[in-house]
Amino acid sequence: MSEKWQMSKDALIVGCGDIGVRVARLVRADGRRVAAVARSPKSAQRMKGEGIEPVAADLDRPESLVGLPTAGRQIFYLAPPPGGGPVDTRMRNFCQALEQLQAPAKILYMSTSGVYGDCGGRQVDETTPVNPQTSRAKRRLDAETRLQEWGQANGVPIVILRVTGIYGPGRLPIARIRQGHPVLAEEDSPPTNRIHADDLAVVCVAAAQRAGDGEIYNVSDGQPGTMTGYFDAVADLLDLDRPPRVSLAEARQVMNPMMMSYLSESRRMNNHKMLRELAVELQYPDLEAGLKNIAAQLDDPHMGYLGSLAH
Repeated sequence: MSEKWQMSKDALIVGCGDIGVRVARLVRADGRRVAAVARSPKSAQRMKGEGIEPVAADLDRPESLVGLPTAGRQIFYLAPPPGGGPVDTRMRNFCQALEQLQAPAKILYMSTSGVYGDCGGRQVDETTPVNPQTSRAKRRLDAETRLQEWGQANGVPIVILRVTGIYGPGRLPIARIRQGHPVLAEEDSPPTNRIHADDLAVVCVAAAQRAGDGEIYNVSDGQPGTMTGYFDAVADLLDLDRPPRVSLAEARQVMNPMMMSYLSESRRMNNHKMLRELAVELQYPDLEAGLKNIAAQLDDPHMGYLGSLAH
């Protein structure tokens, strides 16, 4: 299937948050139309402001999905699973709805590198066996598996992106730093991986255009660091005090369970397949370059949101 044919397709975004809007801008810049699922009138209004056609629907209400405009479109499924349990009921509702809808051209699913589990800091590529160890990661793998099964049964190409921690304008841990939340001592802090939000959007569009059926890609800038180093870099960028340090034993007493779950797993993500097969050139190939970009946007009123910490 030619890249030109792929690029001609309109898009449907399921889960149109920050990354979805960035994807929509790129797709619209190609002259294509974009529709997106809107759970509320407020979301619909925000989408209209971006030139996105809102479609009233809710992944938690299967009956609302019957009118999704799927025919011949590239679908970007960017919605997170619901909380709790090992099953992504939203993805299952979506796949069930697709049985009654016209076939899309391709579906891209944004998953997480957490499906690999703890790899003891070793390098991970797409051939590394999955071993999810948190319910959060198990839900992601369930979504991957269910969507791939649906695609195989219905002849629709499926592409999976396993994404690392996302940072960018509006996605920094500013509140945590200002409130003095501690971080692990550098010597105890495991390797983590990141990708700038703008680069992630480019990868999403490139994968929808170029990736073959069944392909999986690790998405990161390929420059692992530590969570402590990341928080320090953000503090330095904003001229704030660096967070206080605690030992691993102390962290178990003072950090919330979600933060500890991130710190209990470590891996170094290999992004060579992404760079080679999707032919993307990262605008921000390391944290320093990404933070320079953010520094130029510090007047953005949306700054301060704590984005994904997944690694």
